Amino acid sequence: MPPGAASVAPPYRGPARRGGPTWHRRSRPGPGTGQTGTVPADPAATDPPDRLRVIFVCTGNICRSPMGDVVLRHLAARRVLADGTTLGARLEVSSAGTGGWHEGEPMDPRARAALERRGYVDHGHRAAPFDTAWLPGADLVVCMDRGHRQTLASRARASAGDYRHDDRLVLLRSFGPRAGGDPDVPDPYYGDAAGFEACLDLVETGCAGLVDHLAGRIDAPAGVTGGT
Repeated sequence: MPPGAASVAPPYRGPARRGGPTWHRRSRPGPGTGQTGTVPADPAATDPPDRLRVIFVCTGNICRSPMGDVVLRHLAARRVLADGTTLGARLEVSSAGTGGWHEGEPMDPRARAALERRGYVDHGHRAAPFDTAWLPGADLVVCMDRGHRQTLASRARASAGDYRHDDRLVLLRSFGPRAGGDPDVPDPYYGDAAGFEACLDLVETGCAGLVDHLAGRIDAPAGVTGGT
């Protein structure tokens, strides 16, 4: 959603997490939030090296990126890996916005309704702005459109002084077929319910390909990695 747009839900007044993304765990439920829990700001300090961390990014973190978060976790929980575990058990998934216009707010109700019509569950999402300090701990930052990727790439280069983080900044639609060659997931914010359904179509297709990519990275023999 573009900056300056009116909020569609009352702001959340509870405590805001500012130390890093909300990495979702399945083994340690968060009290009273519906979330699957969090890990410390430096997850690499406690997590196994084969755990992959994925952050979805859109503009305000109330429509597209939380939809991606929900869909990926749903699909990953059902993907069985070569060792018999599920992909979901090997991922930490979160989402954020390029700006903090909706920080602390829940998902746009139209996005939640579109998800629920297809059997997905909102796990208590609250919007948060992206922090470039998260980049070293993220395996993939999945951007919904080219504008988001350009914004994050500029910030990452300014922070790091080089291009070291560019490869982990990817577009969701790069993992699936792109009709007409369009690489972006359009913002549904100013549209109607049909626009959110169309957005979810693209999110589901991209996440299906992303699941294949992530599973391939984990199942690949040592020293072999897959491309995007």
